[in-house]
Amino acid sequence: MIDSQDAVSHALRELISRHAARLTPADERLLGVLTQDPVRAAIENGAVVSSRAGVHPASAVRLARRLGFSGYPEFRSFIQASLMDGSGDFESPAARMAARLVKAGDGGVLASVLDSEIAALEQVRSAVSDSEIRQFSGVIRKARRVFVFGRGHFGALAALVALRLNRSGYSAVDLNSQLHQLPEALVEMSESDVLWLFAFRRTVPVLKEVRAIAASRGTCTLAITDLGGARIDPGPDHHIAISRGAVGESQSLVVPMTIANAVILDLAATDDGRSIRSLQSFKSFRADSGLS
Repeated sequence: MIDSQDAVSHALRELISRHAARLTPADERLLGVLTQDPVRAAIENGAVVSSRAGVHPASAVRLARRLGFSGYPEFRSFIQASLMDGSGDFESPAARMAARLVKAGDGGVLASVLDSEIAALEQVRSAVSDSEIRQFSGVIRKARRVFVFGRGHFGALAALVALRLNRSGYSAVDLNSQLHQLPEALVEMSESDVLWLFAFRRTVPVLKEVRAIAASRGTCTLAITDLGGARIDPGPDHHIAISRGAVGESQSLVVPMTIANAVILDLAATDDGRSIRSLQSFKSFRADSGLS
């Protein structure tokens, strides 16, 4: 369950408010059920919703008509659209999940996720250039250390990027794993280092603080964000802003991972064999150490 303010779009709240004087107690019970669970509200038919609200099976149809719709199917389509329409991703995780399930419909969840991922990846082809990838890899290649930072789901991506950089012969620090010792991790950050940020959906306070420290130390900052997560102040020195999918789609984790992989691959293509030699050395060490 989520709060009705999270579950219901502004348009639907306005619709309910506009017709509030005409609503009956049965209508109010139905609306209470509808606004408590965005997934079920968008998928169930009128008879099922009426049953859950404990009212007559025809009550959902009467409510829809009082709100200006021809019947309950049209009202349900409006609820579905209210989940998927918007200028950006939902702040509520439950509402985001609801929108994705609505979009999946009868076609199947796996097919819907695959379609979303493919569409999100395809738009990267025209939205991100090889020169932007080369800017990132060029800065990293010259750095003493690379501090990598992301929160939430992107903490896992930051950890993976730091791991791959270390294996490729570049000294990298996963800041997300050192949140309890951030002052110790950042105290020697300098103009010789690089800060690589992943910021999506919103920029959390600690990320802003780390960016501010980097700016005060003259540390070059790279950032990969979605189109709504670009509010980093001061702005990064090099910035790739990319959509991870439209509202109601899967909000791909593959998109930023693909861009990060391209940067690391470009490093290997331009660092005169440094990455290749380091990877070979690491493979030999792991095989000989008995730690694999």
